[in-house]
Amino acid sequence: MKTNLLSSVNKEGQYVTQIIHFKGGDRKTIHGIDTVTIETGKFTKFNCKDGRMIMVNDDNVNMIETFKEEV
Repeated sequence: MKTNLLSSVNKEGQYVTQIIHFKGGDRKTIHGIDTVTIETGKFTKFNCKDGRMIMVNDDNVNMIETFKEEV
């Protein structure tokens, strides 16, 4: 049985842009994240408007900036 660990990001709206800051100083900006698809765990997984599914290894992340997108 899978438990849905709701992300607080979905309070920002259906779509957001996130800047993920990785250990070592690298950053990745991801646009069009569908907040209702965010699943947390060892790897955080989510889908984007353009059909991509992205998985991020949480062990490698220092911080995530989130910005609401207008629909």
